[in-house]
Amino acid sequence: MARQTLLAPRPALGTPRPALPAGRTGGRRIRPRTLVVAAVAWLLAALFLLPYLEMAVTALRPADELRDATYLPTHFAWSNFVDVWRDSTLGGNLRVTLLVAGGSTLLALLVALPAAYYTARIRYRGRRLFLLLVLVTQMFQPTSLLVGLYREFYQLGMLNSVWTLILCNAAFNLAFAIWILTAYIGSIPVELEEAAMIDGLGRLGALRRVTVPLAMPGIVTAVIFTFISAWNEFVMGLTLSTVPDSQPLTVGINSFIGNYTVQWNYLFAGSVVAIVPVVVLFAFIERQVVSGLTAGSVK
Repeated sequence: MARQTLLAPRPALGTPRPALPAGRTGGRRIRPRTLVVAAVAWLLAALFLLPYLEMAVTALRPADELRDATYLPTHFAWSNFVDVWRDSTLGGNLRVTLLVAGGSTLLALLVALPAAYYTARIRYRGRRLFLLLVLVTQMFQPTSLLVGLYREFYQLGMLNSVWTLILCNAAFNLAFAIWILTAYIGSIPVELEEAAMIDGLGRLGALRRVTVPLAMPGIVTAVIFTFISAWNEFVMGLTLSTVPDSQPLTVGINSFIGNYTVQWNYLFAGSVVAIVPVVVLFAFIERQVVSGLTAGSVK
């Protein structure tokens, strides 16, 4: 006897769907542990954002209300940003910082990418020693080498030069870029390059058309960390640049701190101008930065 399949009638259009049980979203049950973790994460995010909120509020506070106990001012002084830009060298300092951060990032990447590729692909003698030396150079702080750097660039006549800051920042961030790119390129199967070379590409062609596109998350990670490090650098800019117009933004903001008074509203207004470009840049490429940091951890 043939089986008969009973089909349930379809609900008419416009019929409301039955409500989900409590604690369920889209058919999945939300665990209490998930809610606790989410609440703690939001709380930590709020705690980290509070100093930036205080900085933004102080940047908009009038000068006669800087010592008031109220959290919000009676009115927001948007003219603080105009005064900072007009009455200081902040515009020139921002230009210098953009040139230094962009130039040092490009120079570090041009040197680190071939070095990381060769180290990841070629098992040459002394490879471990090379990686050890790269790691050792990362341990040196700029402050421990400032006297020697100042004497060298003074004898070369390169003080108060953008190129001096570009060379120094690129050198101090080169080790991190090599390590990140070596780990990421090492996680890319070498068979992909061999197949490309069988198809007629040379070593450079395989690097340009196969390896570089696949290693883009690692490259972006090296770029963003080098850029942020050069953007936030203070000590070398203060020592190697003594002319206000040739100093980076971090040093220019420091000019609002005097011997006896501190212009807090102008200081925080300049700080807001300094952090906005980096925050916007990081927000756009945050996913690639995270994937680059986990490069090589999973095969």
